Amino acid sequence: MDKDKRSSVISDIRVERLDNRSVRICWKTERRDLGVSIRYGTSPTGLGVPSSQAVRVVGVNCAEVSGLDPDRRYYFGVVPDGEKGRVIAGRQVRLKGAVNFRDLGGYRSSDGRRVRWGQVFRSDSLARLTERDRMRVEHLGLKLIIDFRTPNEVRKSPDRLPQSGTIRYLNLPITHGELDFVSAVERIKKGDDSWLTEDFMLSGYIRNLDEFAHIWGEVIRRLIEPENRPLLFHCTGGKDRAGTCAALILLALGVPEETVIDDHQLSNILIADFVKGAYKRIASYGVDPRKLSPYFTAPRECIIALLDHLHKTYVSPVDYLETAAGLNRETLSLLKEALLE
Repeated sequence: MDKDKRSSVISDIRVERLDNRSVRICWKTERRDLGVSIRYGTSPTGLGVPSSQAVRVVGVNCAEVSGLDPDRRYYFGVVPDGEKGRVIAGRQVRLKGAVNFRDLGGYRSSDGRRVRWGQVFRSDSLARLTERDRMRVEHLGLKLIIDFRTPNEVRKSPDRLPQSGTIRYLNLPITHGELDFVSAVERIKKGDDSWLTEDFMLSGYIRNLDEFAHIWGEVIRRLIEPENRPLLFHCTGGKDRAGTCAALILLALGVPEETVIDDHQLSNILIADFVKGAYKRIASYGVDPRKLSPYFTAPRECIIALLDHLHKTYVSPVDYLETAAGLNRETLSLLKEALLE
């Protein structure tokens, strides 16, 4: 809907959830008499046709949409009079058992286009999904789930995928040395926090780049294939391994580094309540949870270090993807064609 790159009369469009069945969509405009139509549905495509469900307002900066199915994810076409408009959605997919499940859509690239909504998702572990969560995930229409957890993590907490059998699963393990989440938790339960040195997390992000470039290349090669989209990738916390993958995809699409940093830091907001509970358990093992904070959060210095390493060691993110990850210009061009609008 947003292929027309001319300036819109509205900007800063935001979706705010009011309750399970309603949202408020607001925007900025200098036009006091402007009419805006909000078209909505459970697919990000087809929102520009007049037959789609719609709410229309004139002379105001917000519109409320109600009567939504709480078990469905909705996309909204915000269409000012005389324009094609653009699609927007809430970034988080609200689930009880996966708090860091979100859509990478909507981010603006350097050429003025935006990442398509509903095509690529990132998440924390899917091992705690409730039955209702599984139904909501099935409604997303996912074709492929890529799991970055180690075999040990997968055995300990297998994904609870929808039972329809329509979603394919691929395990591409990434580990930080010999320590994965399961073994880290076991050491914490014994009161051992010696493994979390000052540079543990920083070196982990760098190793993600240097040692697992082939995996990031594999994700992008699969992502450009239409039969694999919508695609979801995840790890345990959805912040480090999944965060690295999200950063590389966004950078490949030309999304500015400041936006990539903001997307990485969003994990800290979404996992905040979960982390509070984890800290209480950690304290009961005789370990100071403040020391383990870098492991259970998404440190800003880690994504900064990742970006610095890409530039200092590989010249640029695109050079990294072409050399270390083995992708060619055609593949990266196809990625933009598939995911930008």
